[in-house]
Amino acid sequence: MTADGLDRRRAEALMKAARLDALVLFQPEHVAYAIGVNPGVAGLFRRAGAASALIPADPHSRLAAVMPDLMEGACGAVGAVDFAFHPIWVDRIRIDPQRAVEPIGTLFGGAATARPSTFDAAAAFSLLAEQLAARGLGRARLGLDLAFVPAADLALIRQALPHAEIVDGTDTIRRLRMVKTTAEFERLRAAVELSEAGLVAALGIIRPGIDRRELGAVYGAAVRDAATRRGVQPGSVWDYISIGPDPWGAGRPAQMGDILKFDVGVVIDGYSSDMARTVVLGQPPRAARELHAALLAGLEAGLALLGPGRPLADVYATMLKTVQDRGVAGYRRGHFGHGLGNDPFSEQWPFIAADSDVLAEPGMVLAVEAPYYVDGLGGFIIEDQVLVTPGGIEVMSTLPRDFRTYG
Repeated sequence: MTADGLDRRRAEALMKAARLDALVLFQPEHVAYAIGVNPGVAGLFRRAGAASALIPADPHSRLAAVMPDLMEGACGAVGAVDFAFHPIWVDRIRIDPQRAVEPIGTLFGGAATARPSTFDAAAAFSLLAEQLAARGLGRARLGLDLAFVPAADLALIRQALPHAEIVDGTDTIRRLRMVKTTAEFERLRAAVELSEAGLVAALGIIRPGIDRRELGAVYGAAVRDAATRRGVQPGSVWDYISIGPDPWGAGRPAQMGDILKFDVGVVIDGYSSDMARTVVLGQPPRAARELHAALLAGLEAGLALLGPGRPLADVYATMLKTVQDRGVAGYRRGHFGHGLGNDPFSEQWPFIAADSDVLAEPGMVLAVEAPYYVDGLGGFIIEDQVLVTPGGIEVMSTLPRDFRTYG
């Protein structure tokens, strides 16, 4: 296993089912998942040449990775991966601090080595080819994350691997990643706990005249305070807060009768939590009360059904019918939730949708949500972060779901 616990046996079974000899991962988040080290700043270019990770189908064949040379120190702590390094634009050197009294010509006067303006993708792919050849995979059937790889980079990959059969491994990679490792769901659990701390603080200051910016600031500050107490460093804090009849715009300061929607999350090591609640300032109109009750009934029906072996499409159908049967016949939400993990967007595959072919498995972390955005009334969403367990589910978000009144 890697530092974060890549399940090689699961990977083997998935690759066997897809008739793959190996997976080659290029998306930076996928690389970090496979080897336990983020590619760093070079990955921000979102190009395939920045880094790669090789997962052979044979679980006895060692993992391999091509990484930017800037990350060589971080990679040194990983013992289960064979690394190769390619130069990037960042020039660095190590000196003994005691020598800082010497002239710079003495310290830095050696022969200069040219560096690329960013990185040399062809050189990185050549190193990948060497790693494949060393494992007898030069002519293998390789599954790549083609949902990420830019077309220009794919041409370079084919040049570097002329004898390999390159196919789309996106589905296999998704199915591998949808079941979380212990390290992954611990990050997601910490993230949702911090998010709830922030949301409690934001809910506590609801009053007439408050605006979205102030609520977001209080939410973020409370998250960071809670993180400091726990010794956790969140990478970022995000919120989608709406006040009043416009679910999308900046909105006006809160007035009595306004709907307030809080869709919030915290990112830890790239892993984003996701949960939401909807409340009201004062007494809501009848339509708001009945709509929230219908959405809540739909969410709770979905949670009651969700569990290991359950088709996500069935959960979707149950939630949709429940909301529609409660008087919202025109409701047609495209999905009622999604996977969570390490990705630029918190909404990840698999989706709780009508066209899903996924069965829930223990170890999956999902955001289960029932939203509706009503121009002229407000934004509504109730969302829980859920861990699928061998015996059912664990709802990781714990705040009350009711249409709570403030003010």
